[in-house]
Amino acid sequence: MNVIETSLPGVMIIEPKLIGDHRGWFMETYSEARLQEAGIDVKFVQDNQSFSAAKGTLRGLHYQLHPKAQTKLVRCTKGLIFDVAVDLRKGSHTFGSWFGIELSAENKRQLLIPKGFAHGFLTLTDDVEVQYKVDHLYAPECDRGISWNDPTIGIEWPVEMTPILSTKDEMAPLLADAENNFNFGE
Repeated sequence: MNVIETSLPGVMIIEPKLIGDHRGWFMETYSEARLQEAGIDVKFVQDNQSFSAAKGTLRGLHYQLHPKAQTKLVRCTKGLIFDVAVDLRKGSHTFGSWFGIELSAENKRQLLIPKGFAHGFLTLTDDVEVQYKVDHLYAPECDRGISWNDPTIGIEWPVEMTPILSTKDEMAPLLADAENNFNFGE
């Protein structure tokens, strides 16, 4: 496994090791021991999967407040997405900054998004499946979101289009107005 730091401290690209031969390939998509060797100590408790039928579907930017905040390990198992993390930790020198990466079934990359970050993705193909692990169960009372097109964040989505959004995501507030109880260093 290869672990790559990003421009946002704590957000990491995980590249699983592929073992291939004439039959195809094999990879460990998750190994607690290998992550711990890389200094990542997270106990995941739930696996989630989403399917998006149409290119241009945008899910996010989502997060859960403390005490039920979630670390996520995200991968795309069918199709192609542009996956984004936004730093919500007050006092962080990267507060309000974002990192984005293409995840696909072909590149097999994963993105580790720690607590204190919002997460969202845009489908770049039709028929997309995304799987992710979380270290805390879904808690509707702590579920929050930020507008995908907040100009203060300035995410450079890779496609010029009006995305397909849920009603919840259409109504998400700007970062300045969003409830947020994350502090850097906690």
